[in-house]
Amino acid sequence: MDPDATQILNRTAEFPEFGGSAPSWEADARARLSEAVERFTRPLGDLLERDANEGDTRLLVTDFLSEGLNFDKYGDLTTEYRTKGESVDYGISLDEELFAFIEVKPCGTELDARNLRQAKLHAAAEGVAWVVLTNGRIWQAHHVGDGEEGTGLVVDVDLLADTTREARVDALLPLSRDAVAAGRLEDLRAWRAALEPEPLAEVLRSEPIATAIRAEIRRRTGHVGHLHDLDEVGRALSEGVVDRRLQP
Repeated sequence: MDPDATQILNRTAEFPEFGGSAPSWEADARARLSEAVERFTRPLGDLLERDANEGDTRLLVTDFLSEGLNFDKYGDLTTEYRTKGESVDYGISLDEELFAFIEVKPCGTELDARNLRQAKLHAAAEGVAWVVLTNGRIWQAHHVGDGEEGTGLVVDVDLLADTTREARVDALLPLSRDAVAAGRLEDLRAWRAALEPEPLAEVLRSEPIATAIRAEIRRRTGHVGHLHDLDEVGRALSEGVVDRRLQP
């Protein structure tokens, strides 16, 4: 096995911050993704060098969806998925339920909001919450919502980025079939949404955070505490730290 893939597989057993180990599916998914990222580097480079068209890019995308992200090309993927009179490049189904649309652009195309617009319209019409946008090199997963406002960009990975392969695999993992089925992509979406200014401000004003701040300030100052000091911490956060526009 590829040494880098072995290293990634071994690291999944180390989760000291959670006091546990990764499930077996995750170790398998990380090893598979690591091998795929390495294997597809050269053909992807060849496509970029000759500025390949969308059709050739789709061939690579299909293979990476299958060999890297573990989607069954015959069971999970539908090419030219028909929507109301039109089509999108792919539909992805999990357990026979439509999960996401994939929009493929030529490998040399810069991905931006214009590339996403049409796929979002199709997703809204079909009640699909996710759109994957890719040019073979960049893989993005956008949560566009299913009747509500979506979270936006959740996954954004450059297969040729000047980072460690482990970092690219970690960023890709939530988009793998195994992780989607285990709820990891939805968990990541919720995490991204919670880091927006308004919910993050709410966390800062919460009692557990105020209690932790009080304990740290007591430690630094030697103050033993007094009545209502927790209220003082909350008031200091609201008046001097959290932007008034983010408060109820």
